[in-house]
Amino acid sequence: MKLIFKGENILNVPNIISFYRLIMFPVVLVLALLGIEKWFVILFCINLVTDILDGFIARRLNLVTKFGAALDNLADMGTYILALLGVFLFKWQDFKPHAWLLYLFLAIFVLSYMVAFIRFGKIPGLHLYGPVIAGYLQGVFFFVLFVWGFNLWFYYIAVGWGALAYIDKILVLLKTDDIRPGLKGFYWVMQKKK
Repeated sequence: MKLIFKGENILNVPNIISFYRLIMFPVVLVLALLGIEKWFVILFCINLVTDILDGFIARRLNLVTKFGAALDNLADMGTYILALLGVFLFKWQDFKPHAWLLYLFLAIFVLSYMVAFIRFGKIPGLHLYGPVIAGYLQGVFFFVLFVWGFNLWFYYIAVGWGALAYIDKILVLLKTDDIRPGLKGFYWVMQKKK
């Protein structure tokens, strides 16, 4: 069965997985707000695993679409919101002495989306190497955090890399006029300009 949107078949396994993450967002959100940490952790960790799966399947089976990239980006934002809510509701005492790095990352992260919106009038589904690696690092960090507990050195690696990755994203957004899936990072954008 095919469902065509703007010339792309959008009914595929990676998009269904991303859609699952979107529809689970309010469920996991309510669990967090009700303080039901056990089920929040279980469903949040399933979201983290499916986040890795959708991108892997899309690239491996050549099912990458602009629609899928945007859908994944929206689901990723939901996952970030849930992760931060979980941190503030369930793990804040561990983070509090080191919150400055989290605040720095969040400022750069939000700035990258503001630059994208101001420059292109939309939130493009870029999957640059830096933010993808940051997403994997942070996903594993959050999994470890909620299942086993806070690990300081892993926190600094995951959040520090994230800050650098989103600075790279901002530079790409400022330098390129052609937003499309498949861009790798600022270094590669500059190489193409030469």
